[in-house]
Amino acid sequence: MNASSQEVAIVTGGAKGIGFGIARTLARDGRRIALFDLDRAALDEAATTLAASGAEVIALPVDVTKSDSVNRSVDAVIERYGRIDVLVNNAGIVRDKRITRMSDDDWDAVIEVNLKSQFLCCRAVLSHMSAAQHGRIVNISSRAWLGGVGQANYSAAKGGVVSLTRSLALEWAKDGITVNAVAPGIVDTPLFQAFDAELQEKLKKSVPVQRIGTPEDIAEAVRFFARREASYITGQTLYVCGGRSLSSPSV
Repeated sequence: MNASSQEVAIVTGGAKGIGFGIARTLARDGRRIALFDLDRAALDEAATTLAASGAEVIALPVDVTKSDSVNRSVDAVIERYGRIDVLVNNAGIVRDKRITRMSDDDWDAVIEVNLKSQFLCCRAVLSHMSAAQHGRIVNISSRAWLGGVGQANYSAAKGGVVSLTRSLALEWAKDGITVNAVAPGIVDTPLFQAFDAELQEKLKKSVPVQRIGTPEDIAEAVRFFARREASYITGQTLYVCGGRSLSSPSV
């Protein structure tokens, strides 16, 4: 494939976990990858792994809650590759507590990383996508946007992601840009692996398909939305949760 015709995908929080799974899957389809993450060591490791598999990758240390950092990094991607075809807003954190124990910082940090970052990254890439009359934005929400005990901050942020997705889908549909969301359930990440074995088993049994999701499960949903052929699908939220959104009121 001619390098100038290769698509370019930005993945935020792309150095590990779900983000790295998404980056690896999009790279397998022949896209050049830009990893945005704060963890420099993880960035280097992720970039090395992707490059070893034959992918072309640029790894950028980015604070996705700061507009200057986001804008500089998007400019660097444009300077390097000349285009941005796909943006996957995956960066996220959790600080679960019941609301009476939740500090201002617990609230602000979760809203900034999980919601504000998506606003900043979308704003930074949309002019480039509009100029090309093509773009695919996939925002990672969560099944938790339906509500979760001890997750007022996280659920509010992820609900905001759904609303942001719907609004941007309407704003940019005429420019050839689709904006969709993926809402994962429980996924086998370092956070899940930190739970004790009893809790892991309890959570597994709460999933109708009787297993925990993998980063690759989420990546396949992102891959679907990122395809050029998915041009008639926009403003949608796809649950990837093993059926848990049908049966459980909490994440």
